[in-house]
Amino acid sequence: MTMQPIGDNGSDREREASTDQLKEDLRNLSHTVEELIHATAEDSRGNVAELRERAQQRLHETRARLEARGEKLYASAREQADATDRYVHENPWTSIGIGAAAGVVLGLLLGRR
Repeated sequence: MTMQPIGDNGSDREREASTDQLKEDLRNLSHTVEELIHATAEDSRGNVAELRERAQQRLHETRARLEARGEKLYASAREQADATDRYVHENPWTSIGIGAAAGVVLGLLLGRR
């Protein structure tokens, strides 16, 4: 069985694009809320209703994207955990060796303090 390094499943570009989209969504939402605050200060009823509607729409869109991203992250983490579990069950002695080596290295690093 071949294992991929954690976080290196070919979706780095997709993750970066998703992060950029999320940043843009939050920036747009922030601008709309700022406009709403300024419009409320002027108290022009028609302008406030329009900006409120835009802010609400962007809030719903951003929330939906955040939920979708959270679900993707959960699925990815679950997939990695399952792959690790399968690897450990298929290669118990290798897994014990890796754990022991990691423990020795960690012990040496902590012992230098």
